[in-house]
Amino acid sequence: MAKAFILAMLMCAALFLALFLGTAMAKAEPLVWGVQVEQAEYRVSDDEKIAAWEFDAQIGSDELKFVVRSEAEFDTDKDSFETLENQARLQVPVSDFFDAVTGVRIDTPDGPDRVYGVLGLHGLTKQWFEIDADFFISENPTFRFEAEYEGLITNRIIFTPSLEIDVPLTDDDELEVGAWGPKLEVGGRLSYDLIDRAVSPYLGVHYERVFGETADIAKASGEDAGAVFFVIGTRFMY
Repeated sequence: MAKAFILAMLMCAALFLALFLGTAMAKAEPLVWGVQVEQAEYRVSDDEKIAAWEFDAQIGSDELKFVVRSEAEFDTDKDSFETLENQARLQVPVSDFFDAVTGVRIDTPDGPDRVYGVLGLHGLTKQWFEIDADFFISENPTFRFEAEYEGLITNRIIFTPSLEIDVPLTDDDELEVGAWGPKLEVGGRLSYDLIDRAVSPYLGVHYERVFGETADIAKASGEDAGAVFFVIGTRFMY
C-alpha cells in the first residue's frame, strides 16, 4: 500500500512539474530554484526524544512555482516515524503577497497511509507573518493553519515564534483522532545567523497538545494530551 501511495505522489509530482515547465517555458521566464530547511532539529521531553525536519524545495517564477514540502517526526526510542508527510504543490499569485495552492499530500508514517488533495493559501500578512492555510481533502479531511514570524533582535540574532493548529473534520479511528479535536503546536526558536541566513543554528522550546475528543482518545490509551520539548537544531537556506 505504501509503495502505491509513493508511486502516486511521484506521478503527481511529475505531472505538476511538466505543467509548470511547460507554462514557464511558454512565458520564457527565467527559473529560480532554492531549498529552505525551516527545521532540522532534535526535541527532548521527559518521555520522548524526537528528530524532526521541515523543508521546502521549489523551482519557479513569480507567476508559477512548483514546491516539494516535507515534514517528519521520528521517535528515536521507538525507532519509528510518528509523522512522515510529503506534498507536491503548485503556487500561483492571487495578490501581491499571497499565492493560491493546489497539490497532493502523501502521509506514510509507521501506521496507516493517507492521500489528500491540497487547496490553500500561502503568503505574508502586512505585519510580515508568514501564513499557510490548507484544506486537505480526503475521506477524512482536515484543515491546517500555520503562522510564523521572524523577529530580528540584532542583524544576526533572530527570535522566531510559530503556531500550528491541525483540525480533523471527521473521526479517524486508525489515526486515533476525533472530529473537531484539534492538535495545537506552539514554538519559539532563538537562532544565530552564521552565514548570510544560509546557516542558522538555534535553541528553543516546542509545545504540543491535543484537545476535545482527540485528547480523550489519547488519555484512554494512557498517553498525555500535551508535551513540552527542549529543541536544538539548525536552519538552512540555499
